[in-house]
Amino acid sequence: MAQSVLLTGAAGRVGDAILADLADVHEWRLLDRDPPTGEQPGEFVVADITDDEAVREAMDGIDVVIHLAGDPRPEAPWDSVLTNNIDGTQTVFEAAVGAGVEKVVFASSNHAVGAYETDERTPEMYREDDDYLLDGTELPRPGNLYGVSKAAGESLGRYYHDEYGLTVACVRIGNLTKGHPPIDYERGQAMWLSYRDCAHLFDRCIRADYGYEIVYGISDNDRKYYSIERARAVLGYEPRDNSAEHD
Repeated sequence: MAQSVLLTGAAGRVGDAILADLADVHEWRLLDRDPPTGEQPGEFVVADITDDEAVREAMDGIDVVIHLAGDPRPEAPWDSVLTNNIDGTQTVFEAAVGAGVEKVVFASSNHAVGAYETDERTPEMYREDDDYLLDGTELPRPGNLYGVSKAAGESLGRYYHDEYGLTVACVRIGNLTKGHPPIDYERGQAMWLSYRDCAHLFDRCIRADYGYEIVYGISDNDRKYYSIERARAVLGYEPRDNSAEHD
């Protein structure tokens, strides 16, 4: 069943991946702080996510919010991640509750757990059948301030779920690239998320029934740092791509 979906940060790479496959599947309202450069599905709202009133107005009649907007730079300074990623995300959750939105899908990041790739856990230790695979039950362990902001967003989602009954999925996105995984970059291949798997995963977040979830957004790669079993079991995620199948 088609849903009315507000997509924040619609002009970014994740938004491109989602809309590439789902433009005709749901009813879209797109929000970005910059005007669109081409034809877009549905209504386009030019606004900043820190603008409480504009965000609240953009949610009128919306069933689901996919929240992508924020400063995506791993090296982003604190003043930017605080304003755009933490304050902006709180604005989105608060507006969703006020507007009666049923579900928010929050674009988190592998950077929320980036520091697990140090100390006792190294890339060489990750295997699908051992105890080192991260599955979303571990505590956040950000490796930069951007990751801190994503961990904060996950905590905000937990709060708004517990306090207000909002359905929340936090997707820790891996390495999203179009066409093929990174070449000669093992970490990127292990964390690869194809465009079509990205769209499918967010579609399942829109459609599935759940309460509060943290899942990993990667394709079904032979080599993994992260488990996708929770996304399979709870969301019905069925990825079609595997970085090992690309030269």
